[in-house]
Amino acid sequence: MSVLIFVELDNGAIKKSSLEAVFYGSEVAKAQGTSATVLAIGASSDSELSKAGNFGAKKVLHANDSKLDQANIQAYASVLSAAVEKESASVIVLAKSSLGDAVAARVAGKLKASIVSNITELPDLSSGFKVKRSIYTGKAFAVVEMLSDKKILAIKKNAVSPVETADSAQIEVFTPEVSEADFTVKITGTHKASGTVSLPEADIVVSAGRGLKGPENWGIVEDLAKALGAATACSKPVSDLDWRPHHEHVGQTGIKVSPNLYIACGISGAIQHLAGVNSSKVIVVINKDPEAPFFKAADYGIVGDVFDVLPKLTKAIEASK
Repeated sequence: MSVLIFVELDNGAIKKSSLEAVFYGSEVAKAQGTSATVLAIGASSDSELSKAGNFGAKKVLHANDSKLDQANIQAYASVLSAAVEKESASVIVLAKSSLGDAVAARVAGKLKASIVSNITELPDLSSGFKVKRSIYTGKAFAVVEMLSDKKILAIKKNAVSPVETADSAQIEVFTPEVSEADFTVKITGTHKASGTVSLPEADIVVSAGRGLKGPENWGIVEDLAKALGAATACSKPVSDLDWRPHHEHVGQTGIKVSPNLYIACGISGAIQHLAGVNSSKVIVVINKDPEAPFFKAADYGIVGDVFDVLPKLTKAIEASK
């Protein structure tokens, strides 16, 4: 009974969060004395897919039907279910994401599998199969015992630190039968967020709020993000005012992020915003109001005007390179 890992592709490249899932799944396979196989759906090159071997996978199943180039959730669920049956997989691993959540839920229904999301550690196999997951927007943890024969694990971003090796994976063409019924929902267009760094995949996020006073001042935020190789984000009021695009809104009703470093500039720290960012490993808050609620959640805080602090911080980072 092998471990199967579903990876997501972005313009043919395996997403960073999916490579984390590959490493996680490979470690689970190692602990169970079995092998790890990856499933990739959509157009990609063998050289790119072989990267899965660097993170512990022994084989990559590549489903490259042109009908699967767009992320059709029902079709992806059918392909993943077929791969599970082909590999006789008992554990299915994937990165937690909007696509991963939707696909995993459908596969769980098809295979009568148990599913646990937001997993933060490798499973405890000493007595059964127990996993630790983040709950209450990262404020607490729960340990869940999975009892079903098939188990689906959705891994939280940055939950594991992958170790890369020089190993390679065998690439195998996978051509499961996909029913036309899986394509009753048609994707007529896809609009992707622009930007150098994808916000959900970013290791560093520089975010700003109404303390920037207007969209014309966002250059200092973008300069800092560029110096750090970071993604930019904003609070809900900023996106509501159309100062920044809505795809940059992070918070309870926006994108939830868990980068290694989150820098909040001129954001007061309302509970709705904190709910979307408190899984960040390190939070730095820059605000001229020493009573700003965000300081209570911060690992580091700078009491100062963002218009003074950000240019100096950017200059210091560029000088250190």
